Amino acid sequence: MSASTDAAELRELLGYVNNCWDDERRALSRQMHDSLGSSLTALTMHLGLLTSKLPQEPALLDRAAQMKNLLHTIIETNRAMQHKLWNDKLEFLGMRVALGELVAQFGQEQQLQAHCSLPEDEPACPRAHRVVLLRAAEEGLRNVATHARASRVDVIVDDMDDRIVLMVKDDGVGPGANLPGAAGDWPSRHGLRMIRERAVFLGGTLSLAANAGQGAVLTVTLPKPPVPA
Repeated sequence: MSASTDAAELRELLGYVNNCWDDERRALSRQMHDSLGSSLTALTMHLGLLTSKLPQEPALLDRAAQMKNLLHTIIETNRAMQHKLWNDKLEFLGMRVALGELVAQFGQEQQLQAHCSLPEDEPACPRAHRVVLLRAAEEGLRNVATHARASRVDVIVDDMDDRIVLMVKDDGVGPGANLPGAAGDWPSRHGLRMIRERAVFLGGTLSLAANAGQGAVLTVTLPKPPVPA
């Protein structure tokens, strides 16, 4: 068996494993929403009812308020874990909403300028493509926050007839910078390598290059499957 055949089989296996992981993460997120989320909401309602029946003693009311705050914290943690496992907005609201909110939240959390340029219409591409593009954006932004030392980042999606392209541009130190942990180390990062393999599995590419002027640009290009006649 040739090396090229081995590589193709390994890539196909990795693609299958990634799809299985996606399905498992999606199922777990749904279970957390449907089971744990509904149970926590019910507990909040029961606590509110019990609180209304309590004697108006400061110590009891204070303890009830603490329990309410604790429940609220658990509910928010559960929601954050669901979102980290699987972004349901990608399925129910589309890639434009999912990416737009991702970039806006990133800018707020990192206190930098974060802009998103998206097509006017929802891109017509398979679910697997949308998942890879969202994961690529997440990984690109994560690397910007960790390594790039940037003050601005732009996420751009270009939806063409035969392919869809996502770019994450920043004005940071750029790839190849001779700094520990800088953007020059990105190609060796497992996250980006995994996204690259997922893109290749779909017939696409991932590249990381210096941006014009300064910073880096991460580009993911995925071909669109032909539309049945």
